[in-house]
Amino acid sequence: MGRRGRGLHPAFVALEFVARGSPMTSTPDLARPLGEALIQRFADIVGRDHALTSPAAQAPYLREWRDLYVGRTPLIVKPANTDEVSKLVALAHAEGVGVVAQGGNTGLVGGQIPRGPREIIISLTRMSRIRAIDPAGETMTAEAGVTLHAAQEAARAAGRLFPLSLASEGSATIGGNLATNAGGVAVLAYGTMRQLVTGLEVVLADGAVWNGLRALKKDNTGYDLRDLFVGSEGTLGLITAATLKLFPEPAERAVAFVALPGLASLLPFFQLAQRLSGGAMTAFEFLCGDILTFVTRHIPGTRLPLRISAPWYVLVEISGATPGSASSTLDALLAEGVAAGLISDAAVAGSLSQVAELWRLREAASEAQKGEGGSIKHDVSVPVAEIPDFLTRAAEAVERICPGARPVPFGHFGDGNVHYNISQPAGMDRARYLALWGEMSRAVHDVVVSLGGSISAEHGIGQLKADELCRVKSAVEIDLMRRIKGALDPKGILNPGKVLREER
Repeated sequence: MGRRGRGLHPAFVALEFVARGSPMTSTPDLARPLGEALIQRFADIVGRDHALTSPAAQAPYLREWRDLYVGRTPLIVKPANTDEVSKLVALAHAEGVGVVAQGGNTGLVGGQIPRGPREIIISLTRMSRIRAIDPAGETMTAEAGVTLHAAQEAARAAGRLFPLSLASEGSATIGGNLATNAGGVAVLAYGTMRQLVTGLEVVLADGAVWNGLRALKKDNTGYDLRDLFVGSEGTLGLITAATLKLFPEPAERAVAFVALPGLASLLPFFQLAQRLSGGAMTAFEFLCGDILTFVTRHIPGTRLPLRISAPWYVLVEISGATPGSASSTLDALLAEGVAAGLISDAAVAGSLSQVAELWRLREAASEAQKGEGGSIKHDVSVPVAEIPDFLTRAAEAVERICPGARPVPFGHFGDGNVHYNISQPAGMDRARYLALWGEMSRAVHDVVVSLGGSISAEHGIGQLKADELCRVKSAVEIDLMRRIKGALDPKGILNPGKVLREER
């Protein structure tokens, strides 16, 4: 009897096949259009009202936020539950149809955008139930289509905190956050999505469902399948639900917007904040002076909260378990910062509305750049101590390629994540500037790699960085990733061409 006859899952056969050095995956013929009969079979699974075929209905799902990618697809299906996702993927597997999972369509690297006439979108936005909340065990089980904001509110209603926070949290979904291992502004204290999940439910490439929705803090039984799917961008399986970690709500949040006299103050001020906060610092966000100018110029209702302008700013948040503890720590930090010459001015939020006002300055940084023309963007990370050196060297590289281009870096200093964005020179043609994207990115990424950093900190690889991934990763790493892809998706139907380019 053959191995399949003994009941082994096809993925295990594929793994053995790859290990012998055979080709990684077959590549589906994604240029061959879907016939009407096959489209109808997909539509029948979710119901006609939840199968989108008209260009007008599909348009919001096919264009990513920065307009870098506009996709095409014969069909968008919106399943209501895991069983429907399983049936859709099983049919796609049988017929050689590409499957692109999509949540809130807030991704920034094109990972959620289909590329051809034989790729369908499975939109998970109808799967928006909170299945369970366990305040005592500090976990919540949410479906993939739950928005981040809805998850935060559900946790808050139970007297708990779900700490992931992003500018797009009103539309970004839990499934998408997990697929890209989202970070956001609270990574310093709570970690990325990888650290915020204890279990997953995943539909595999052949439609089989792995139920790994466990709420255990310790589970040392073999390979960690959960971590394999987190950050895989829908290329290894479709995450349909997750068990998330919750935390006690802090009794107090103390927030200040701080002006620094120069780049040299950034690292010492962070180190001072770390020492004085004793682990209570939940955010340390930095912005260059030019990006704050963009925000106050283009985002209605924003203003500079300080008496002076500065080349660099920091938004620092300290949380306390008891009333008054965070405020006293923040006061001590600002006093020592002034005494050491590390800060030149500061505004402290005196109310919840002022907290929101200060955070708006940071959260609007990406949106504000649209008003300045073309923007070439990088989501990178380097060791925290190397951030000042990176900023200096990257600016030099940018100036060599495009004199007059305006770097406007900002990001999550405490975890080394820099959003190194570069606005076009004033008066330059936008299209001519954006044509420099590849050359500019290679130069910035070369600086990142030389400092031991990563070309993607929290946005993922998608389409945008798939070629760069092969350039900066070792042959061994790429081979290992291809082996895993071949084992779990031997037909290559899951998010084709994303993260790992097809072998040529």
